[in-house]
Amino acid sequence: CHCLALLRLGPSVMQGAIANLRPGAEQKVVFITARVHPGETPSSFVCQGIIDFLVSHHPIAKVLRDHLVFKIAPMLNPDGVYLGNYRCSLLGFDLNRHWANPSPWAHPTLHGVKELIIDMYNNPKINLEFYIDIHAHSTMMNGFMYGNIFEDEERFQRQAVFPKLLCQNAEDFSYSSTSFNRDAVKAGTGRRFLGGLLNDTSYCYTLEVSFYSYILAAAAPAVPYTEEACILLKSILLQHTWTGHLR
Repeated sequence: CHCLALLRLGPSVMQGAIANLRPGAEQKVVFITARVHPGETPSSFVCQGIIDFLVSHHPIAKVLRDHLVFKIAPMLNPDGVYLGNYRCSLLGFDLNRHWANPSPWAHPTLHGVKELIIDMYNNPKINLEFYIDIHAHSTMMNGFMYGNIFEDEERFQRQAVFPKLLCQNAEDFSYSSTSFNRDAVKAGTGRRFLGGLLNDTSYCYTLEVSFYSYILAAAAPAVPYTEEACILLKSILLQHTWTGHLR
């Protein structure tokens, strides 16, 4: 497929969609990462659903490819996944606390992704519109997001639009569980660091999906998440939410 290429980030090779737009036109980029915590396997299923949809022949997938460039790093912690770790890397680091100053030796994949994002940010022909880091949550239900808090009220209100679109288009997504914060303990995460680095036209989120189930209404029974359900629901999410953003 002409819209796929391999990106070498440090010692790891990661898949990324690089559909070319009109020559010389500004590229609108959506950057997605997943599996920085190796034990959060549902994040891989969500990411798989996104990739499967984007490379499909669905007409909405074509619209998205025509208007947006998707860069996807589906596994930020491959060593941790291989070793069966729950949260840390081969060297025992929680990579999602080292975005501020990742080491090319100790955190090579994180270092490579950060360098790529900074290169894109400094390129006047690229507008990095979204950064979304996919995780799985061990105690909460449904899908939900974490976003950042800004002093600029108008910027903060704009940031709330995308989670609201998700809530309208994905039945398992809960806006009531979505929260916006700037806790000091989260300062080294991708969402917090990039939210402070990028300009006010970029939106940075953590997308969480429950390890267990989702609930459609207060009195409704819990619906267990399965691999197939995660893949399907997140491809549906893509079909409507980003096309809504394009409008």
